[in-house]
Amino acid sequence: MADTDYDLFVIGAGSGGVRASRVAAAHGAKVAIAEEYRVGGTCVIRGCVPKKLLVYGAHFAEDLKDARRFGWNVPDCDFDWTCLRDNVLSEVDRLNKAYTSTLDSHGVDIIHERATVSGPNTVTLASGRRITAGKILIAVGARPHVPGCPGHELGITSNEVFHLDAIPRRVLIAGAGYIANEFAGIFNEFGSKVTLINRSDVILRGYDEQIRDRLLQISMTKGIDFRFHAEFRGIEKQADGSLKVGMTNHDDIEVDCVLFATGRVPNTEALGLADAGVELDSKGAVVVGDDNRSSVESIYAVGDVTNRVQLTPVAIREGQAFADTVFGGKPTTVDYGCIPSAVFSHPPIAGVGMTESEAKQKYGAVRVYTSDFRAMKNVLAARNERALYKMICEPNSGQVLGLHMIGPDAPEILQAAAVAVKAGLTKDAFDQTVALHPSMAEELVLMK
Repeated sequence: MADTDYDLFVIGAGSGGVRASRVAAAHGAKVAIAEEYRVGGTCVIRGCVPKKLLVYGAHFAEDLKDARRFGWNVPDCDFDWTCLRDNVLSEVDRLNKAYTSTLDSHGVDIIHERATVSGPNTVTLASGRRITAGKILIAVGARPHVPGCPGHELGITSNEVFHLDAIPRRVLIAGAGYIANEFAGIFNEFGSKVTLINRSDVILRGYDEQIRDRLLQISMTKGIDFRFHAEFRGIEKQADGSLKVGMTNHDDIEVDCVLFATGRVPNTEALGLADAGVELDSKGAVVVGDDNRSSVESIYAVGDVTNRVQLTPVAIREGQAFADTVFGGKPTTVDYGCIPSAVFSHPPIAGVGMTESEAKQKYGAVRVYTSDFRAMKNVLAARNERALYKMICEPNSGQVLGLHMIGPDAPEILQAAAVAVKAGLTKDAFDQTVALHPSMAEELVLMK
């Protein structure tokens, strides 16, 4: 690799690319990373981090009401969207600088230009400069998918939602995955009239059916409307600035904002990969093996651009594994089993391992234990919202195959419990653990 400009050239400074760059540099590699937008990628700049801050902000709508039941004389409060928006964007700026500083401190050259692949060991910058590298890592992530209906340009995606001038009075959200349900909860708490439409009648496909049905029930109780078996006919802008949305199987609806949350597409267009011989799948994702290597020996890919598991922690693990394998002399593969995930809805969902349906397909019969309860805080707040914890176990050994939860702080509780599932512990191990009382987490060891 001595005859190339760099040992490693990374395209994309998101979570996976940043981790791979700094670890490879720590192993002694000469590394450059190209980013055409901002260091930090989707998660930090326009994804899970700013979205979670909006979730925190939205929770105060209910918390302020509940506080009165706890003796606090809370007056009716106004909500200032621009204050929250600007504070969130300031935090994004801080994180952008922190990620940049991390790369600088590890001696990684940051190039603020678009880079494309020109060959197995060559990239070309937007300025026309050509750079050679022993290895090239593609870590360009994915972007929101926008349906191709007439008037689609009148809608926005999760990229633009953090920059709205005001909270829309009426918002239509297209999709039923985690992004759609999270923003449905956020906008609803901020006072918007929220309508969610989906092509099927299933929300959160891949999550346990009983848990997602509970979220649907609670969301409808909170005032969120769901229109199922609905596809866009078109979007028209009205004289008053509102949007008229036509859809199949339902009446037209007038809203002030349409938010597309209909999946994400790998950012491989015009990147030069196909011309360089890199195999792409039908969705444009880079096809890689367990070692993150593409069909071209010197070109690798990690993160959402591979469309394996589109989660930030997975991209980070893949970036670490790539750097340790290629530059650290420590061959490492990522274990994709028992990956915990969460939906920061209102209330949140969290799960790890097999759903009940998946377990039954594999084992035929399974043992299912549940705890269906009202959190102590909700009882005093006179809030009827119920939490549900669910454990799926192998019928003979009692090994916990999956653990799924909906309720306050479910993701915070599940992270520790996921260790037990990953370790292959049994229901008996949970039963033998003394409950931490009074807490919601104690229900994990009290399920029947």
